Amino acid sequence: MKIVINSIRYDNSLVDGPGIRTDLFLQGCDIHCPGCQNQSTWDIAKGIEVEIDDLVSELKSKMRSNKITITGGEPLFQKEALIELINKLDGFDIALYTGHQKEDVPNEIKTKIKYLKCGPFIERLKTTIKPFVGSSNQEFMEVK
Repeated sequence: MKIVINSIRYDNSLVDGPGIRTDLFLQGCDIHCPGCQNQSTWDIAKGIEVEIDDLVSELKSKMRSNKITITGGEPLFQKEALIELINKLDGFDIALYTGHQKEDVPNEIKTKIKYLKCGPFIERLKTTIKPFVGSSNQEFMEVK
């Protein structure tokens, strides 16, 4: 199965979940929050299509830790591919960032991830003091 990505930032994030994390930006979004900092990830046609097995191999060989944040775009926009990816990242400390609500995240995803950031970005509620979120309405929680 293939998945469409925007980019990968290896082992350099301290703001996308606990610890030093790799950020995997998926391409494609169906929410389009005003003020979004990742508007370049909205159009799925502008992404890079990769085989999930190849992506997993690359992540395992290049990451120094097992901490990864899957963000976007909107990861649930590619829900079936996301499920396959997460299933193949067994043993990883996974944080999933979604603009959807917690109840919109399938249980088969919630049972495989450690952290979930949910809720749409609302520009007038932008915050820099609530950890791991962009606006105060969003929630960051441990789910596993």
